[in-house]
Amino acid sequence: MIEETYLIFKIIVIIITTILISKIVNKVLLGYFKKITKRLKIEETVYVFIRRIIIIVIYVIGIIIITSIIPGFQTFAKSLVAASGVLGIVIGLAAQKTVANLIAGISIAITRPFRVGDHVTIENEYGTVEDITLNQVVVNTWENKRLIIPNSVIRDRTIINWSIKDTFVLWHIDFNVAYDTNIDLARSIIIDETNKHENVMIDKDINVSLIDLGDFAMKLRLTFWVSDRNVAWRTGCDIMENVKKRFDKENIEIPFPCRTIMFKGNDKNNEQNKDI
Repeated sequence: MIEETYLIFKIIVIIITTILISKIVNKVLLGYFKKITKRLKIEETVYVFIRRIIIIVIYVIGIIIITSIIPGFQTFAKSLVAASGVLGIVIGLAAQKTVANLIAGISIAITRPFRVGDHVTIENEYGTVEDITLNQVVVNTWENKRLIIPNSVIRDRTIINWSIKDTFVLWHIDFNVAYDTNIDLARSIIIDETNKHENVMIDKDINVSLIDLGDFAMKLRLTFWVSDRNVAWRTGCDIMENVKKRFDKENIEIPFPCRTIMFKGNDKNNEQNKDI
């Protein structure tokens, strides 16, 4: 009788403990997901589903512990543990990509490498972060295309965030000029046309450097600053066009590759061919 009373007491304690643990975990998870919701756009059904799965796991563990202390149920408890393990493996394999995306999404929410509205370069595409969820990131590219990247993929990619700290961008353009070109004249033209552009920050350095002596041309690299990545590409195109027009006026040549192909005859083979 005493053993039965003690067993019932243990079962009651385990039940109460399981219920308390589930309520505490549920409250903690609810507060945690509310904090994440402020950083990410998360549908309520997503974190409700996750919370319920965790709570169910806690209750299953409680049931396994109870069945393990009841005489005659040890074998059933072992079978239940084995079945739970197999079921967990099956579910894990079936939903590994989903779980990986969820974990990566939580990681993005904590580390915050980028936020909605940031200008980024991802997968060699430049655009604005439009949406971040626990499953994916949506980037609106400069061509107004929606780039949808799973969180598990974006976690392993190198990301350029143009919006961190200040938005100033150092941009560069390369110009090829012929070897007989006056470098100082070419440099002055490039700097002059760069200074004229309204998007160029004239309070920062503008440099033109000779960076390469190629097979057919000398390469001059222009570096300048603009206030934002959004205007950098367009500004570079404008400067390139204006410099080309000035080069034409000043008779500065922009050369193109030329190759001379020489065929060397084989006299012995020709004589043999003639004999044949």
